[in-house]
Amino acid sequence: MLIEQCTALQNVLSSKIVLLTGGGGGIGFEAAKAFAFMGARVIIAEVDVAKGTYAEKYINELFNQTLIEFYRVDLAMEDAVNQLCDYVLNKYGYVDIVFNNATYARMGAVDEVDIAYWDRSYYVNFKAPLLLAKRFLPSMKKRNSGTIVFVSSSGASPYMGAYEVFKTAQVELSNTLAMELDNTEIHAYTISPGLVKTDTAMGAIEIVAERMGISIDDFYQMNSQHILDAESAGVGFALSVLNANTFHGQEIGSIQVLKDYNIVHSDINEPEHKTVTTVKKGIFEKILKTFEEQYDGWKAMNIFERQWVFRDFKKNMGQSAEQVLERLKAINDSVKTDSCQSAAFDMALFEKLKRYWEHQLKLLQGYQKDPKKQNEYSEIIKEWISDIENLLS
Repeated sequence: MLIEQCTALQNVLSSKIVLLTGGGGGIGFEAAKAFAFMGARVIIAEVDVAKGTYAEKYINELFNQTLIEFYRVDLAMEDAVNQLCDYVLNKYGYVDIVFNNATYARMGAVDEVDIAYWDRSYYVNFKAPLLLAKRFLPSMKKRNSGTIVFVSSSGASPYMGAYEVFKTAQVELSNTLAMELDNTEIHAYTISPGLVKTDTAMGAIEIVAERMGISIDDFYQMNSQHILDAESAGVGFALSVLNANTFHGQEIGSIQVLKDYNIVHSDINEPEHKTVTTVKKGIFEKILKTFEEQYDGWKAMNIFERQWVFRDFKKNMGQSAEQVLERLKAINDSVKTDSCQSAAFDMALFEKLKRYWEHQLKLLQGYQKDPKKQNEYSEIIKEWISDIENLLS
């Protein structure tokens, strides 16, 4: 198993209770195995009896322990979800981790998908995660401990509306919870598995690709940078909870988590790295100075403005402003100490910063109504963007 590369993490979640929805097959099944390796007791909430029964038997036999418990539930039924919560709370008193992995994927044009399918998608992909949060948060708050994880997707896409609309809503629910739970030991974040060739995904992609007028192979080629197998995605899911305090309020991906734990897999595309050469050194120092000044300006804002800016930054960058500043300073130290005045850096960091400044430029057009000031500030931000483009060129 891939998780066995992390031998030091065996039984690290011993005594922890995990409620994992949709854990009978695909990514959920692999996540359940990884959780069991880490010693957690996992309640698999699954609608498919055959899959749930198999997962329970297989994983328990694999580890020669009773770590997996299958509970049959249809998440589209509110009463059934409440019965699941009652069962778990009566038996265990609380859960440490709620992992909203279950999904219902119905594809097709907005006007063609029957409203009954929209309803079921709403219940499975949004209302059930909301109900689970409402039912388990009180015990988490009482203990000041817990993690709630939501599984996100790529966002608005053609012919995927009945699925993506509610997966996107999960992201906003997660972000809302994260803000409400700031300064507690309860954490909420979303994680994307990447593009995984599960039966559910492949069936959906076949429909979407046909509607887009491209082949399935072309679709996968277009998204080649995001492809993972089910085991890798599931391991990333399970490992992510170990850093829930770091991921709090963020949207992350399984690939990011696997890299954090130095798990190398053939299906993972490593990010390109470039070098800051002598010619680029001055540009990099300018970017660092710009970000330092911007960061100091944010810190000087009133508490409400500061909180909004830092949350918006974290949401768009996938890491906090403090983390980005530390990374930029580390690169700067490396540049200064290298006798050849060069240092390796992760191109993705600067590409994300460029996209964030482009995001700021768009925001500026909406809140700055004075044409003169709007033009002045726009030129400043455009210069920041240009600096990164020159660095990456």
